[in-house]
Amino acid sequence: MDGYTLTHKVPSRKDFIDTADFDQSEILDIITTSRTVREFIKSGEYLNSLFHKSLAMVFEQKSTRTRVSFEVAMEQLGGHALNLAPGAIQLGGHETIEDTAQVLGRMCDLVMSRVDRHESIEALAKYSRVPVINGMSDRVHPTQGIGDMITIFDYWPTGKEAKDIKVVFVGDATQVCNTLCEMTTKMGMNFVHYGPANHKITDEWLEIGRKNNEKYGGTCIWSEDPEVLKGADFIYTDVWYGLYDKETPKEVYMKDFYPKYQVNDELMAATGNPNCKFMHCLPANRNEEVTDSVLDGPNSVAFDEAENRLTAQRGLVLYFGRVAQATLDYIKQQKEGK
Repeated sequence: MDGYTLTHKVPSRKDFIDTADFDQSEILDIITTSRTVREFIKSGEYLNSLFHKSLAMVFEQKSTRTRVSFEVAMEQLGGHALNLAPGAIQLGGHETIEDTAQVLGRMCDLVMSRVDRHESIEALAKYSRVPVINGMSDRVHPTQGIGDMITIFDYWPTGKEAKDIKVVFVGDATQVCNTLCEMTTKMGMNFVHYGPANHKITDEWLEIGRKNNEKYGGTCIWSEDPEVLKGADFIYTDVWYGLYDKETPKEVYMKDFYPKYQVNDELMAATGNPNCKFMHCLPANRNEEVTDSVLDGPNSVAFDEAENRLTAQRGLVLYFGRVAQATLDYIKQQKEGK
C-alpha cells in the first residue's frame, strides 16, 4: 500500500461499534488514513474534508482523551463537534435512546458516544440514520484500539514481522484488553493476557483471537505464569478498577493484583528485551498498576499513544464520513505539486 490508496473506498458497515466487525484490510485502511493525515497536518498543511459537517459527541461518562481528540479532529478537518455531556441533553431523562438517535441523525453528520452499557451504543447505531462511532462501552474500546495499533506501527521492532511480535497485556481484562486481543491477533501478532484467573480475559475473546490467528497467524493465550513476559515487544496495562467497577472495593483489587501484576522496573526487566515498550490507555493510577519509573521512563510510549487518539479519530471520522479516499487523493496531489 502506497499510503494514498485504500483497499476499500467506503466502509463495509455504516457504524464503527467493534473492531471485530471489520477485516484486516479495512482496519489497515483506517490506520493508513490516520497516519497519512497526521503527517500532512504536522507538516503545517490544512484540510477541509469535513467542511460544514457536524459530529455529535454523546457522553454518559466523563472524558478527557476521547472528547478532546474528537473535538480537535473535527476542527482540524474543517468540521464542528458538539459536546453533549452527561445531563446536557434529554438522554437518560425522559427521552429514550432510540428517539435521541433519530433526532441526532437528522441534525448531525456523525455521532460518537461513550456509554455505560454496550447495548446503548448498539441502539444508537440501529436508530441513527448517520454513522455512529463507539467511543467506549463496557465491552470494547475500538477507538483506543485504532490508536494502539498506530502506536505499535510507529514503534514496530526493527527487522521483525507481525508473526514475531509479542504483545502482553498485564492485569485486569478490561474492555481495552478485549480490543487489544482482537486487534493484535487480526494483525497476525502474538497476544498474551497475563493476569489472575478471577480477572482473566473471557473464553469468548480468546476464541475471537484464535480465529484471527487461524486467518492471519500469531497466537493468543491467557496465563498466570510470569514466564510469558519473556520476549515481549510491548507491555500494556490498564487500571485495576475503573468506570465499570464502582461497586467493588479498591482493596479487593489491590489484593488480587498487587504486587505480582504491577508493571514496575522488575517486570519490564523480566521480558529480557531492553527495547520493550510500555503502553497504557490512560488515565493511570500511578504507583498502583504502573510505577512512575516505568510510566515516565525511556521505554514508555504511553503519551505518544495518547496523542495517537487524535491521529485515530481523524482517520475514523474521515473513513466513516466516506471522504477518506478523496482526502488521501488531495494530499497526494499537494505533495506531488511541490
